[in-house]
Amino acid sequence: MAGVVTALVGFTSAFAVVLTGLTAVGATPAQAASGLLAVSITMGLACIVLAWRYRMPITVAWSTPGAALLAATGIVDGAASAAGDSDWPAAVGAFLLTAALILLTALWPALGTLIARIPPSIAQAMLAGVLLPLCLAPITGLVANPWGVVPVVLTWLVFARLAPRWAVPLAFVAATVVIAASLFTEGAPFDPASLLPKVELTAPTFTIGAAVGIALPLFIVTMASQNVPGIAIMRSFGYEVPWRPAMLVTGIGTAVGATAGGHAINLAAISAALAAAPDADPDPKRRWVAGVSTGVSYLVLGGFSAAFAALVVLAPASVIPAVAGLALFAAFGSSVQQAIDDPGERLPAVVTFLIAASGIAVLGVSAAFWALVAGLVVRTVLHAGRR
Repeated sequence: MAGVVTALVGFTSAFAVVLTGLTAVGATPAQAASGLLAVSITMGLACIVLAWRYRMPITVAWSTPGAALLAATGIVDGAASAAGDSDWPAAVGAFLLTAALILLTALWPALGTLIARIPPSIAQAMLAGVLLPLCLAPITGLVANPWGVVPVVLTWLVFARLAPRWAVPLAFVAATVVIAASLFTEGAPFDPASLLPKVELTAPTFTIGAAVGIALPLFIVTMASQNVPGIAIMRSFGYEVPWRPAMLVTGIGTAVGATAGGHAINLAAISAALAAAPDADPDPKRRWVAGVSTGVSYLVLGGFSAAFAALVVLAPASVIPAVAGLALFAAFGSSVQQAIDDPGERLPAVVTFLIAASGIAVLGVSAAFWALVAGLVVRTVLHAGRR
C-alpha cells in the first residue's frame, strides 16, 4: 500500500507539469501524451528492477524540475521555427543527449564529481528562477478564470492544512470536476478513442541550441535536484543506494523513452520517503516490496496517460496551469531557501535567479543556461583571492 500511495501521489501531483513542459518545447497533444506514457512505463520498470535486485525501497520518478525547466524554456531552435518545421525533433534529440550524460555519469565518476562541485546555491537559484513563472499561474488564473480556478485553489488550501500529502492530488480532482462541468454545460465534442494510450515515435535531430539550451540544463537540474537529494534521503533511512547501477538504469530508461517523448527519469527525491520510511514496514529489510509496488502502480497509471492528457486538452483556460503551479510551490520554496541560505553566496544566487526567471534566450540558448553561467561568473569574481 505504501508503494501504491507513492505512485498515486507522485503521478497525480506532477503529471500536469510534465505535459506542460513537453508541450512547451513543441510536442503536439498526442506526442505529449506519448511522452507521459513513456516516462510512466520506464520509471515503473526501473523501480521494479532496482528494488527487486538490491532489496531496497528504491523508487524512480520522472524529473519534475526537468519538466518545469522545459515549460520555462519553450522553443529553443529558432532556425526550425523560421523554416516552418517542428521543433519537437530537436527536443527529442536533447532528451537523448541527457540520457547519454546520465550514462556517462555512471561510467565516468569524474563527471558526477564535477556536477557536485556546482555550488548548491547556484543550482537551486537556477531552479527557483525556472519555477517562478509556473508558480505564478494559480495567481494569474484567479483573475483570468475565477470560476474555474477558485475551486482548485480552495481545495488545495483546505487539504494543505488537513492532509498535506494529498493536497495537490485532490486539487487535481477538483480540476477534473471543473472540466466535467464545463464539458456538460458547453456540450463540447469528445472522442472516446482519445483515451487509449498510444506511442508516438519521433526521429531525433541534434542542434546546438537544443543541446545547450535543453540537454545541459536538464541534466544539471535532474542531477542536482533529484539524483543527489534522492541518495541523501535514502541514506537518512539507512539505505546506501548503489550509485553506478542506479545511474545506468535511469540513463538507459531515459534513452529508451526519449524517442517516444519521455524527457528524463531519475531517482525519486520528493516521494522517496513515502516508500522508505518506517510507515511502509517496521522491518527495513521488507520495505523493498514498496519499491516494487510503486513500479507496478506506475505501469498501471501509464495506461491512463492518454486520459490524463485528454483532460488537459479539454480543460478551461488557466485550470491545469493552476494545478501545475500548486504542485511546484513546495519545490520553489525549498529552492529559494537553499539559494539564499548562505549570506556569502546570496548575491550570485540572486543574479542566477533573476536571469533564469527572465526567460531570455540569447543565440537560441535558454535563460537557464545563461543564468548558470552568470551566477558562476559573479561568484568567481566575488570570491577571487579568498580562501
